[in-house]
Amino acid sequence: MSGTSSPEAVKKLLENMQGDLRGLSLECRKKFPPVKEAAESGIIKVKTISARNTDVLAALKENSSEVVQPFLMGCGTKEPKITQLCLAAIQRLMSHEVVSEAAAGNIINMLWQLMENSLEELKLLQTVLVLLTTNTVVHDEALSKAIVLCFRLHFTKDNITNNTAAATVRQVVTVVFERVVAEDERYKDVIEQPVTVQGNSNRRSVSTLKPCAKDAYMLFQDLCQLVNADAPYWLVGMTEMTRTFGLELLESVLNDFPQVFLQHQEFSFLLKERVCPLVIKLFSPNIKFRQGSSSSSSPAPVEKPYFPICMRLLRVVSVLIKQFYSLLVTECEIFLSLLVKFLDADKPQWLRAVAVESIHRLCVQPQLLRSFCQFYDMKQHSTKVFRDIVNALGSFIQSLFLVPNTGNTSATTNQTGGNTPGGTASAQTNPGILGMGGGATVLPAFEYRGTWIPILNVTVQGSAKATYLEMLDKVEPPTIPEGYAMSVAFHCLLDLVRGITTMIEGELGQAETDGQTMTETTLSPAQSSDQQSVSGQTDKELVSRAVWEEMVNACWCGLLAALSLLLDASTDEAATENILKAELTMAALCGKLGLVTSRDAFITAICKGSLPPHYALTVLNSTTAALSNKTYSIQGQNVQMISPSSESHQQVVAVGQPLALQPQGTVMLTSKNIQCMRTLLNLAHCHGAVLGTSWQLVLATLQHLVWILGLKPGVGGALKPGRAVEGPSTVLTTAVMTDLPVISNILSRLFESSQYLDDVSLHHLINALCSLSLEAMDMAYGNNKVCQHPNSRMREWGAEALTSLIKAGLTFNHDPPLSQNQRLQLLLLNPLKELSNINHPDIRIKQLECVLQILQSQGDSLGPGWPLVLGVMGAIRSDQGESLIRTAFQCLQLVVTDFLPTMPCTCLQIVVEVAGSFGLHNQELNISLTSIGLLWNISDYFFQRGEIIEKELNKEEAVLQKQAEEKGVMLNRPFHPAPPFDCLWLCLYAKLGELCVDPRPAVRKSAGQTLFSTIGAHGTLLQHSTWHTVIWKVLFHLLDRVRESSTTADKEKIESGGGNILIHHSRDTAEKQWAETWVLTLAGVARIFNTRRYLLQPLGDFSKAWDVLLDHIQSAALSKNNEVSLAALKSFQEILQIVSPVRDSEKPDTLPAINVSVPVVVGAMTATSLGRSFMRTDSIGERIGRYNASEPPVITDEIEDLNLWWAAWNTWYRIGSESTKPPITCDKLTFIPSQPFLTALIQIFPALYQHIKTGFSMDDLQKLGVILHGAVSVPISSDASPFILPSYTEAVLTSLQEAVLTALDVLQKAICVGSENMQIMYPAIFDQLLAFVEFSCKPPQYGQLETKHIANAKYNQIQLFAPAEWVALNYVPFAERSLEVVVDLYQKTACHKAVVNEKVLQNVIKTLRIPLSLKYSCPSESTWKLAVSSLLKVLSIGLPVARQHASSGKFDSMWPELANTFEDFLFTKSIPPDNLSIQEFQRNESIDVEVVQLISTEILPYANFIPKEFVGQIMTMLNKGSIHSQSSSFTEAEIDIRMREEFSKICFETLLQFSFSNKVTTPQEGYISRMALSVLLKRSQDVLHRYIEDERLSGKCPLPRQQVTEIIFVLKAVSTLIDSLKKTQPENVDANTWAQVIALYPTLVECISCSSSEVCSALKEALVPFKDFMQPPASKILFWLSRSPAIEMLLPHSFLHRLFC
Repeated sequence: MSGTSSPEAVKKLLENMQGDLRGLSLECRKKFPPVKEAAESGIIKVKTISARNTDVLAALKENSSEVVQPFLMGCGTKEPKITQLCLAAIQRLMSHEVVSEAAAGNIINMLWQLMENSLEELKLLQTVLVLLTTNTVVHDEALSKAIVLCFRLHFTKDNITNNTAAATVRQVVTVVFERVVAEDERYKDVIEQPVTVQGNSNRRSVSTLKPCAKDAYMLFQDLCQLVNADAPYWLVGMTEMTRTFGLELLESVLNDFPQVFLQHQEFSFLLKERVCPLVIKLFSPNIKFRQGSSSSSSPAPVEKPYFPICMRLLRVVSVLIKQFYSLLVTECEIFLSLLVKFLDADKPQWLRAVAVESIHRLCVQPQLLRSFCQFYDMKQHSTKVFRDIVNALGSFIQSLFLVPNTGNTSATTNQTGGNTPGGTASAQTNPGILGMGGGATVLPAFEYRGTWIPILNVTVQGSAKATYLEMLDKVEPPTIPEGYAMSVAFHCLLDLVRGITTMIEGELGQAETDGQTMTETTLSPAQSSDQQSVSGQTDKELVSRAVWEEMVNACWCGLLAALSLLLDASTDEAATENILKAELTMAALCGKLGLVTSRDAFITAICKGSLPPHYALTVLNSTTAALSNKTYSIQGQNVQMISPSSESHQQVVAVGQPLALQPQGTVMLTSKNIQCMRTLLNLAHCHGAVLGTSWQLVLATLQHLVWILGLKPGVGGALKPGRAVEGPSTVLTTAVMTDLPVISNILSRLFESSQYLDDVSLHHLINALCSLSLEAMDMAYGNNKVCQHPNSRMREWGAEALTSLIKAGLTFNHDPPLSQNQRLQLLLLNPLKELSNINHPDIRIKQLECVLQILQSQGDSLGPGWPLVLGVMGAIRSDQGESLIRTAFQCLQLVVTDFLPTMPCTCLQIVVEVAGSFGLHNQELNISLTSIGLLWNISDYFFQRGEIIEKELNKEEAVLQKQAEEKGVMLNRPFHPAPPFDCLWLCLYAKLGELCVDPRPAVRKSAGQTLFSTIGAHGTLLQHSTWHTVIWKVLFHLLDRVRESSTTADKEKIESGGGNILIHHSRDTAEKQWAETWVLTLAGVARIFNTRRYLLQPLGDFSKAWDVLLDHIQSAALSKNNEVSLAALKSFQEILQIVSPVRDSEKPDTLPAINVSVPVVVGAMTATSLGRSFMRTDSIGERIGRYNASEPPVITDEIEDLNLWWAAWNTWYRIGSESTKPPITCDKLTFIPSQPFLTALIQIFPALYQHIKTGFSMDDLQKLGVILHGAVSVPISSDASPFILPSYTEAVLTSLQEAVLTALDVLQKAICVGSENMQIMYPAIFDQLLAFVEFSCKPPQYGQLETKHIANAKYNQIQLFAPAEWVALNYVPFAERSLEVVVDLYQKTACHKAVVNEKVLQNVIKTLRIPLSLKYSCPSESTWKLAVSSLLKVLSIGLPVARQHASSGKFDSMWPELANTFEDFLFTKSIPPDNLSIQEFQRNESIDVEVVQLISTEILPYANFIPKEFVGQIMTMLNKGSIHSQSSSFTEAEIDIRMREEFSKICFETLLQFSFSNKVTTPQEGYISRMALSVLLKRSQDVLHRYIEDERLSGKCPLPRQQVTEIIFVLKAVSTLIDSLKKTQPENVDANTWAQVIALYPTLVECISCSSSEVCSALKEALVPFKDFMQPPASKILFWLSRSPAIEMLLPHSFLHRLFC
């Protein structure tokens, strides 16, 4: 409810509520003061709630009873306007779910009052619906009251209200059950304690149910009560109810919520105890009604409810059977029996129609029918429900054909065998073409003995769409159209057959293997199926088979009776086809299950349909006497079998003679007979394996049909029409003449298909053939059938005879010669080709030996016979044995080496295909490799004789084109419309392409090298347009297949390559072997793109091809295989022409096994920067002449199209971003890209950038930065680290780091000479470099991967099973080089506007602060030293710029950063290492001094342009440096040197210089200098006093060393101070300063008594400078004193007296 609980929605709700209450107050102001007062208090209440609560909705719900009250009172006024307003307001509250349970109860009570007063009925229904659908607060009595309210409104006098209430009731009932489903979903994971229920005999058992389930239970129970005309328990207040509405509600609940009844036993109890008895009870009056209404048509009150209730009951029954069959086995048996009874002839038509619709719903559910069979038909003392349904459908169809006024079925009970010859005589007198008007449309229909029933299109195949079961709005029984019931029953039969056969055949699955045979016994038909057994079957299979057999046994009689009748009566071709298909399907199924009787019965029916009616009895009774005299019965119940009618309503299509010993008159075949014949042929072709003894029946029927149609064997055993015998000639209409070639063809192929039969089936077929007449034998056997004989000697004789005849025929000296008589040559060679259809190896060996002998003797003169000879070689399959393949390949080698020039050029394509097929044979690797060599030889032959071949093929093409145009068809050949010679090449390339994805690595490698060498060497012969096909159909198709195979290849290790061959570890899995293929293929395609770009670029879709190639490069580069990914980048470089193509001398040998010279593809080449010119074998003149172009093609090796470069950039970016992205999870199998790969990737960028720099934006720069950063962050495997990093101590950059810096250098240089727009990229370059500088102290982390320092990596230890450790690189040299680049770049760009605006100087200082603050803690000492020198260089450039922009404020934030950097460096917290030498320390101190000197020269002289806070910080630092600069980590012996005296001295001097040297100083500066001196002098005074006091108290004990060091330092500081003062101009020294200095003198004198010699020495140095104060010029002193009275007050008189004297 996020939509109603958002702050905006809540605010709007409050506004609407207040508006509603104000409106209510206004409306009730005069008439209803109490309501007005309640409304006004409601407004206050709402405002209070919204003000005091954060969760307003919850608070409203809590107080909803009070909030709703004014509206309830408003409804109580019964004023329409007020009531509408109040109901709308209440609905709004409900939709926001702020109604509590109590409030909901009050609302329902108010709605009840309105209902009783018949006010606002539609609004009431709307309100109830909103209340129940938006929340679940209404339960129990409140819910029942709401539902009763809806029911009551359904029975008002207003139609609109009634209909709205009905819809509301349906929706409310649905809501109640949806709550149950939701409640079950909520509690599905809660394991409930089983509650013991004392039986289910009363409705108190609902106490076990949860609230929603309880409501649903009570509602459903009351619906049952109401339909049963009983008082409801729960829906109190019901005044009226109709059964129709109640049944509709029951049906919808049962249909929509079956899971509720299946999951809850209480609901299941309701089904069994309430619903089923109710349905059975309601069905019984229908029977009475039928008896009463069958003779009377006058309307009576009792008739009206009959159709609606019966139809609804059938709908409920359908749902019960479909959804709850497993619960209600016994009840369903009763329902099904009732359904069957409703089909009886003495029931009303509409009842039969809805019953047959209900049965149709069952027939489309084969699993349900299977269950009926299992639960009823297979049980001993149970109704045979399934059988009864089928039989009832049959009886129903038969009853529809009977004349209505007979009322007696005995007239049609003739059994199948009881047909008398007398009944057939009328067929001759009534030849039976249905007479119709010339222009009349023949409606599809059944016609039988004068009864005409139309076939209606009632449903879609496989679905049961009912018409009358859906007529819920009808009260009177509908009028059923003629033919409707028949059409539905017909579809029932078809769907039933389709369903059970599909189901059973699907379940048979793989149960029947090729070797499995079914033994048929000669027992009586009733027992045959029981006597069959299949060895080795499991119990489950036996049970399944028992069910299948029972289903077929139960239904076949009824089905056959009905289908035979319908077949006879059908006048529609489509209906006939469906009936025949059903009979065929059932016959095949019975055959598969070994049910001989039923199989033969269905086949007999088809056979009878094939022949004229009177004919069928003669032939079929003579061949199947045993069958035709049987009555079909199951368990003693006879099924009516209607004999075929003697009338024919079909068009007669053929007239011929019957096959008999004595000549007779003619017989006629109708179109239906021909249809049946085709079905019979289809049966024999597709299901010959299961026909068994029925073959005799089938072949006998076909023999008679062939005779009647006048078919005779022609050349090669094919059947064709035409014969001349005594008696009337055969008459064939044009209708059958079009069908005869097809029928003849099928008949001819019928016996060829016998090769696929197993031994038993073949035995049955041969038995049937042997039992036929000699004429039938002659017609059936062609010459080469002996070769297929099961007996090997028989086969050998046949093959020998055939091959001898062929060889003799070819060697005979014909006139004209055989090479000129194409028809005769093909006639001789065709039987040889047909032997390829025989799988027996001995026959094939004979065949190939014959071919070899023909080639050796007649090879030069074969001519048009070549396709047949080559076809024999190509017909060899991989599974036909090594010796057979070797012999065939020997023939092919002979052809390629000797006969290519002599054969027609049209056969060259066949040679290519045959050679390619041998390459794919997996029996012998050498044959495959040699066949690839043959393909290379063939290509060489094409190249050498190109002009001749092209001319001949073009001539042949013209002939074929002309023939095709005459026939009005398109010329169809592979790779059309390319020229024929080009098609030849394309076929060759396609064959090599297939071999490039062979499962064997050696074949793939050889084929790949051959393919690309062939295209490279001979590709210039192709027409320009053909290159499009080469790229898309050959190369890219190959790349797709190789990529797919590589990505799905197995990673399992291959132990050996067969025999004793060992496999190298780089090729020991299928994945690695496919990787090699991928590399070879991608490199080959890239090379073609590079060397043939002048051909490809003019093609229209070069950019699309470019994109596809880039996509392949990308997927290869991102593969988890280092070999493939690195090779992909090399291909990338090649197509961008960054690297030179491979020279001929560097090319691998094309094929190791074949000694063929490869023509030169690329000759001498010169590399000038990135573009090169190539010397090609084909000159420009040749190309122009070959392509006949009006202007020469584009000749360029540089990609000039900018879009192509940008596509390359996008690919580069995707490869970079994907490959450098850290892995999400880190485990042993984590793939990390290798350093060579990353190096190659980054090295591509500079050259790529040269072409895209004009459009290179900041976004692109950001993308580049991410990739560069990611690439240098990638760790390396500890196995590889010794090769990439020589040692940790050597400060070297890896190739990758060099490449990264080179990339940035290229960018920087391009920006430098670029436009102003490009120069805004400087800050981004600085940011990238500074990020690299930080690596010196903070090495980058690669995702979550744990990396070790290179010094700790265990690459020297051999651990066989340990995973490779990941080692972080030494980033110090890289960071330092980056810093040097930063300094160099800043020196060039310091004044640039973008550099100033983006605060680059501040960022540099901020980055340098990191190593400077770490100082001695840096990983490398060189880092902080370089950082200092870099800082000094940068500041020397940057500070003048900063002063220049002082007023702009762009450098304001830089000064604090600089001050902190100085502070962190000069007074570092890091401790120097213990092994630091004195000299090293002094050198480090000199660096500190340099920094202070920079401050004194570059900062302090320009204090006017610098913020005073910064100057203050500098002064504080100098003060600190001048006071306390010693290091505490040195020994006492070194203390004098280690005190950083030079540093403190320079600090003093700088401080004093700044204080006194300036002639014009600002008040601010004077104040700072005075403050600094004052602090310094006071500190010195304090230290001296403390020392004197401590010395006096200590006596003879020496003072601590630290204190002695401090006093020595102070004394040295005093001497330095006085020296500095003396150097300063006198007028710049303040009088107070002199006073403080001189005041130190007495204190110094007091120190003379100290015992430490070091202190004495320092004291001496401090007192000596005071001599200048003792002997000054008197006049100056007096002048000075007169100007400084403060001094006079300060100094003692004795001192002054002595001074003046």
